[in-house]
Amino acid sequence: MTEAASFPTDRIVAVLGGTGPHGRGLARRFAQAGVPVVIGSRSAERAAETATELGEATGGTVSGADNATAAGQGDVVVVAVPWDGHAELLRDLAGQLAGKVVVDCVNPLGFDKQGAYPLPVEEGSAAQQAAALLPDSTVVGAFHNVSAVLLDDPDVTSIDTDVLVLGEDREAIGLICALASVVPGMRGVYGGRLRNCHQIEALTANLISINRRYKAHSGIRITDI
Repeated sequence: MTEAASFPTDRIVAVLGGTGPHGRGLARRFAQAGVPVVIGSRSAERAAETATELGEATGGTVSGADNATAAGQGDVVVVAVPWDGHAELLRDLAGQLAGKVVVDCVNPLGFDKQGAYPLPVEEGSAAQQAAALLPDSTVVGAFHNVSAVLLDDPDVTSIDTDVLVLGEDREAIGLICALASVVPGMRGVYGGRLRNCHQIEALTANLISINRRYKAHSGIRITDI
């Protein structure tokens, strides 16, 4: 199912790892749509520089801070950090993230001469790991399969892809489906329970292989809805 509700633009979206390619691209698109954004980074200075650049480029409201401060300021917090720092960051920020909707879009992937491949995760997926580490937050999985290159390209006006949104809380799922849908061309689609996030995260390895073969920035579309 898709969600018809609109995202309330008075809610602040914090993007942890917002100076990296994926986080920066999402921040750009949210700000462009009129959603207030806080860029989080290990370096507050780097976050502020990125925020200034994106604010000038989009005309949106964008600020920057270290990850802990950004987590505290956001109403919705997007986690877009590298997999190898995922658990440590969330463990450290559990207090700041309590009571909030946390959107995990991290893909546990490895790379070798044959390309990208999914890594095993003890909890089942990055999103499930987040849920285990953040018992007082509402964790939703989303934005795993969206091209960072397209997101951060100012010449791309429409991101023509569906975003599968997974979780346990219907209201939170609807909220993040609506957040995805603020981006022109993008559609938020309910994708099941959090336990199914592992296959969505792993699918990114297939998309990377497609991109390398066809020199593309592929995404996914769900038919018949």
